[in-house]
Amino acid sequence: MAEFLSNLFSGLFRMPRIGLNSIIDILIIAFIIYKVIEWVRETRAWSLLKGLAVVIFIYGMSVLLGLDALQWIITNTLSVGLMVVVVIFQPEVRKALEQLGKGKLVTLFTNDEQENEKISLHTVDEIVSAAKKMSVARTGALMIVEQDVALGDLIDTGLPIDAAVSSQLLINIFEDKTPLHDGAVVICNNRIAAATCILPLTQKEVASELGTRHRAAIGASEVSDAYCVVVSEETGAVSIAKGGQIYRSLSEQEMRNMLTENKKPPKRKLVLWKGRRGNE
Repeated sequence: MAEFLSNLFSGLFRMPRIGLNSIIDILIIAFIIYKVIEWVRETRAWSLLKGLAVVIFIYGMSVLLGLDALQWIITNTLSVGLMVVVVIFQPEVRKALEQLGKGKLVTLFTNDEQENEKISLHTVDEIVSAAKKMSVARTGALMIVEQDVALGDLIDTGLPIDAAVSSQLLINIFEDKTPLHDGAVVICNNRIAAATCILPLTQKEVASELGTRHRAAIGASEVSDAYCVVVSEETGAVSIAKGGQIYRSLSEQEMRNMLTENKKPPKRKLVLWKGRRGNE
């Protein structure tokens, strides 16, 4: 114990050489740790992280007190547990990687000249018009509008349509007792890609008055950056889920503002690779 404390204090009071590289290294690590904690606190992994901190503390105490059996158990458990954690928290890991892939640094290597055309003003008007009419008629509806994250896995769960977006078609799809009214409509590149799509339900607690459509909308917005428009069958209220949050009882103008908030004037970007015909 005396030798351990001596080494500990000698290490604490030894002044290391700190240069510019060390400062940059510390800042990068601090930023990474901050972003990881910020992301983890919004997911189910937060409870796991707190439990892991307890295990690490127990392991440190076992090393300090020389508890060899406890060290062996914890070491072997953690080596297997890491694979289990990756499997259990696969949606969270996927979300983190998707957010990393949408970073500004990555966009320097891609040509995003058409990113603003994910949803046109005409498509927004048709969605808002359909939502308003279905709200008045108390027709339940769920419409998912794709953004940067592709929704091919959700489209595969439904019936392909590939039709132009129109309020009349959207209303007809969600008309009660019709074959396509159950499930979600996915809109990609200003086209109705599919109907009757099955969405993942959110696992977090939501208001008790929110039904399956709202839970599915929040769940879809958690695994993608899509806009999820919901019309309540009970109240007629229109809501939009985005980024795991739901914004309820929106007016027409509020809907239009949310659906167009990412539309910006086209601008030139640094594109490092365009291919042979990039300059034509």
